Amino acid sequence: MSKLSLEIKNCKGETLAESSNDDIVSLAYFCEYSDGDYIVLKCFDKNKHMVIQLDDAINPAYVYLTGNEFVFPIPFGEKKTAYSPKSFSGKAHLISARLAEKFEISAYKNLAKNEYDHHENFYCYPHASANVETRGEAVFAARNAIDGNTENRGHGAWPYESWGINRRDDAEIKISFGRPVDVDLMVIYIRADFPHDNWWEKVDFVFSDGSKITCNLVKTSAPQKISFEKKTVEWIIMKNMVKSNDPSPFPALTQWEIYGKEADFC
Repeated sequence: MSKLSLEIKNCKGETLAESSNDDIVSLAYFCEYSDGDYIVLKCFDKNKHMVIQLDDAINPAYVYLTGNEFVFPIPFGEKKTAYSPKSFSGKAHLISARLAEKFEISAYKNLAKNEYDHHENFYCYPHASANVETRGEAVFAARNAIDGNTENRGHGAWPYESWGINRRDDAEIKISFGRPVDVDLMVIYIRADFPHDNWWEKVDFVFSDGSKITCNLVKTSAPQKISFEKKTVEWIIMKNMVKSNDPSPFPALTQWEIYGKEADFC
């Protein structure tokens, strides 16, 4: 049993609504959000597998909370362009969080998906980070590569958000899991808004266990599967991406899925 709480706070840190319970908690809020509002999820025990849904228009996310608190800023303005227009809108909102069930924890699944990742997220895993994001725009942020949206036949605002590299040859992206996981399959969706987009012919994947694999990609909007021997890792980096000779200067990544199981769960 673990005590959970959800709060909605404004830019002054004042609590607008709150709810708490053991193991599972929900909160209904009947006001429009204002710029500067944010959601606070608290778990009084660290290192917990959880299922969270911070907006009823966004899918629930299976996450691993390493700290006691996760803060999610409500997106407004330019930051909102990477989310569905239906999300965080209107005067009725329902958010929820619960401890994950044992069958959910033990299942083979995409361990890289987190719909609620953001730049200032340091406790709710998985988390995506990169050494470059095109013009610092939300629609090209690293988090877009793990938000679960695989629609890749366009670029720009949702549903075509992606990780953009701003034409950098040394671009790299890292997925951190926050704990050891056993993985053996990756699925890559390159952004495929051809002919606007280019694509990578070859990429390296560097694993936290010190190993590396080099993979060839093809020009397609379809998912590209990469299987390998099981590795126990805490993070993976995609780097050394070799662009094709197509004339476009804009290769990009729509989604990076990483499949496996929890390493230390019995």
